[in-house]
Amino acid sequence: MDQRYPSQLLEKAVGEFAKLPGIGRKTALRLVLHLLRQADKDVESFSQSILRMKSDVKYCRVCYNISDTEICPICSDPHRDTATVCVVENIQDVMAVENTQQYHGLYHVLGGIISPMDGVGPGDIEIDSLVRRVEAGGIDEVILALSSTMEGDTTNFYISRKLQPYPVKVSVIARGISVGDELEYTDEVTLGRSILNRTPFSKD
Repeated sequence: MDQRYPSQLLEKAVGEFAKLPGIGRKTALRLVLHLLRQADKDVESFSQSILRMKSDVKYCRVCYNISDTEICPICSDPHRDTATVCVVENIQDVMAVENTQQYHGLYHVLGGIISPMDGVGPGDIEIDSLVRRVEAGGIDEVILALSSTMEGDTTNFYISRKLQPYPVKVSVIARGISVGDELEYTDEVTLGRSILNRTPFSKD
């Protein structure tokens, strides 16, 4: 049975919060009631931060990581190893690898993985831009750090084929990560070791 709300404004706010992933209507109601109890300036600050994030956050024009500037802090860091590029599925994976403190190269965020069941093909993610980066030169190794799922393996294989004409080493993170695991949920020690113990990518 649908819950009845004493206010249409409250119901509307609950509905919006419930659109967030992992947030049911009961949790949404608790969050909305919490905001309702806060000072006006705190709620305004909360609202403005979300609006500013949506309007001002950019995607790095080199690696497609989220950034406040045209080129993200990682790509613009002169101390990073620019000859090594770690290919990941999303922003959360960049954060996961960075948290290991074992990797000091650059990244390339695909923005997804090839998944015909979900209607996601090679042209829907940032594979061509990766090929252009390699083609431009200066990259010695591309590390494929995608989740060890069937879709991740399919994407690994496709990328390795696209990079075959270029003199670049293609490696894949070691399978210390269980098959079927999502990268962002892997503990930092395991992920760090997987980066350090990466192996050449095999097309077999």
